[in-house]
Amino acid sequence: MNDTNIQWHPGFVAAMNLELREDRENLTFCKEYNLNTKPLSIDLLIIQKDAAATVSNEIGKIFRGHNIMEYKSPGDSLDIDVYYKTMAYAALYKSGGETADSIPANEITISLVREARPRKLFQYFRAQNYSIVNSYAGIYYIEGAIPFPAQVIVTQELDSAAHGWLCALSRNIKEPVAQRLLELTKNLTEAGERNFADSVLTVMLKANKQMFHKWKGAENMFEILMELMEPQIEAMLKEEREKAIAIGEQNGIRIGEQNGEQRGLYTGKIQGAIEALRDFGLPESDVKSRIIEKYHLSPLEAEDYLSRVVTSEFDSTIVRHY
Repeated sequence: MNDTNIQWHPGFVAAMNLELREDRENLTFCKEYNLNTKPLSIDLLIIQKDAAATVSNEIGKIFRGHNIMEYKSPGDSLDIDVYYKTMAYAALYKSGGETADSIPANEITISLVREARPRKLFQYFRAQNYSIVNSYAGIYYIEGAIPFPAQVIVTQELDSAAHGWLCALSRNIKEPVAQRLLELTKNLTEAGERNFADSVLTVMLKANKQMFHKWKGAENMFEILMELMEPQIEAMLKEEREKAIAIGEQNGIRIGEQNGEQRGLYTGKIQGAIEALRDFGLPESDVKSRIIEKYHLSPLEAEDYLSRVVTSEFDSTIVRHY
């Protein structure tokens, strides 16, 4: 199931900026480049200022003057229709030059990026007698009678040491890779690069909640996270608290309904919220201030609720006290 709160595409754009940072002076990055009017937009257009220059990163070895990148989030399909859509985008882009043939076809490339290998798409290429050349780990050139040079980038097959930023856009990132990215981020000094890194790390942490919670419980790792990206971590923790409270409230309402009283419904919501906040690990003073703010309670009323929730496992006996 896709998490709509994870901004995969901005993370991809940020990752590509970091992947190609050594050649950035010769590259212009245009995210969501509009071909005409939406929704016809390219995920990422990378223009080489000097088309004859060679990009040092393996991903950019295929690059020419104008390079169109289509990114698919984990779980999204990369099929033959996506391939043809991207080719159509390239054709529209070529036809949109200021004068006739001002953008030569041989100066355009397309790159299709996905975490897992698109096996059915590769089967189609083979059936059409296209060659699939595995030029580098995770990078496949498609060769044959196609309008524009094309490559497929499979991020889970990339060398994580060389392409950690793209590898981070996954729900299954390996912890050593994630830790290495934190170290790399600490060494970034330019504000723009730190912003790109923060965008990638935010996607990585949201997509890998289990690892995030493990780090949250490890004082040294959590200190590093807070040092690098305190606003983003605070926002993530707030979002998780709100989700936990909502689940706790629903559990409380269910128990209140079993009790059969309107008072039980309201009480159950507060009880459930208290349980959720405690399970989240908040200190008692923070739990108290949170329920005072959310449910407009007096300090004495909040103390009364807190004193009645004494078990770590929520059950109907709590509501019967009321």
